[in-house]
Amino acid sequence: MYIAIKYVHVISVVLSVGGFFLRGLLMMRDSPLLGERWIRVLPHINDTVLLVAALTLAAMSGQYPFVADWVTAKVFGVIAYIILGALALREANTRSMRIACWFASLAVFGWIVSVALTRQPWGFLAALI
Repeated sequence: MYIAIKYVHVISVVLSVGGFFLRGLLMMRDSPLLGERWIRVLPHINDTVLLVAALTLAAMSGQYPFVADWVTAKVFGVIAYIILGALALREANTRSMRIACWFASLAVFGWIVSVALTRQPWGFLAALI
């Protein structure tokens, strides 16, 4: 059962970042598609599946934030990713700030994946230390 939930989690992660990447491209092109209802709703549905899968995996493995340092790092990374993503797609005042936040959120996403793969709180940043 753990493996099945892990696959759901990984697939949801890929769909989430793929959708975010696409919405960022639409934002940069000032596309009217960005305002379509399905483009605004589907990410929330997928992210709910992603969160439920993540919480289920944490419960099944006994690895919780503030207990396992790499899980704590992922949680803080996800919070940063969400904030930067909101700035990129909605909240930032200028187009250049939105684009900068979009690139920053993608970099944070890459770091989160590296933390998950290495199970080390610094992820790929450990090579810089």
